[in-house]
Amino acid sequence: MRREAELFKILSVDKRIEIVEFLKKEPMSVNALAEALKITQSAVSQHLRVLKGAGLVKDQRQGYWIYYSLNRDTLEKCRERLNRICTCGCLGQHSRAEKKLKAPKG
Repeated sequence: MRREAELFKILSVDKRIEIVEFLKKEPMSVNALAEALKITQSAVSQHLRVLKGAGLVKDQRQGYWIYYSLNRDTLEKCRERLNRICTCGCLGQHSRAEKKLKAPKG
């Protein structure tokens, strides 16, 4: 359980979540991530180091470049843990407030 808590802590940084979102689509290099996120390569490298240390990201060298991709197994464990926490029955349902906003007035 402690491991999952650490993963949530690591994912509490917006830029790290954005990196995960980009890597869901395809493996990317530090340069490509820096350009997409509009931050420095150094900042991306630091975030990737943390994500890799947590086992959320893995890397693969292809010639001169290193491409980063998601470790989907670790991310799935986070999702499973979050699903166990969420017992409110909200999964796939709209809240009452959302339903009221969408209801026709009259």
